[in-house]
Amino acid sequence: MEALLERLMEAPDLQILIDKAQKKLWQEKKKRMEFYEWLTDEAKAEFINGEIVVHSPVVRAHLDVSERLSTLLSVFTKLKKLGKISVEKALVSLTRNDYEPDICFWGNEKAATFTEDMMHHPAPDFVVEILSKGTAKRDRGVKFEDYAAHGVQEYWIIDPQNKTIEQYLLRDNERREFILKQKAGEKNTIESPVITGFLIPVKAIFDEKANLDTLQNLMKN
Repeated sequence: MEALLERLMEAPDLQILIDKAQKKLWQEKKKRMEFYEWLTDEAKAEFINGEIVVHSPVVRAHLDVSERLSTLLSVFTKLKKLGKISVEKALVSLTRNDYEPDICFWGNEKAATFTEDMMHHPAPDFVVEILSKGTAKRDRGVKFEDYAAHGVQEYWIIDPQNKTIEQYLLRDNERREFILKQKAGEKNTIESPVITGFLIPVKAIFDEKANLDTLQNLMKN
């Protein structure tokens, strides 16, 4: 980002570029307001770089992974009183784009600001996206950059087909870049530094019996 800014500052036509960008951003903002008016509780849609992205139904493997992980996270965070988990339908409104992450978590500080009629949520502290053919490019591209730029501290990208999790952590608040901590498979464990104490076998996300065993362990501890 800094390199791009430096190149722009050297451009002799910088002011012209800024004027054009401001015009396009104004048009985009108008379209974003129209998106909010169009959006319903039933629609699974996001607003990304000026375009409305409507999502198709996902395959069973995607749903199973989402259900298993969200159950573990929900039970653990409630027992430990760590914050709030939402699955799929929470609209996260960043400075330019609106996303509906597969799973997201806000710590107590942010969760304390939530109201019953809230529609637009701030950047989560922890985000999970589950890959599919239609979303993989965005999950690894614009969302990857946008989540980091807005201070998401931890980002998991889950591949249901290959049964792996890529765990990314925010390097620091100034550079706002994700770095890969690990790419974990079913033989590994994964621990979240953001959701304190949440340590599970990766297999618990992909296997029903392992999920139930892990859930019981979380409830005991």
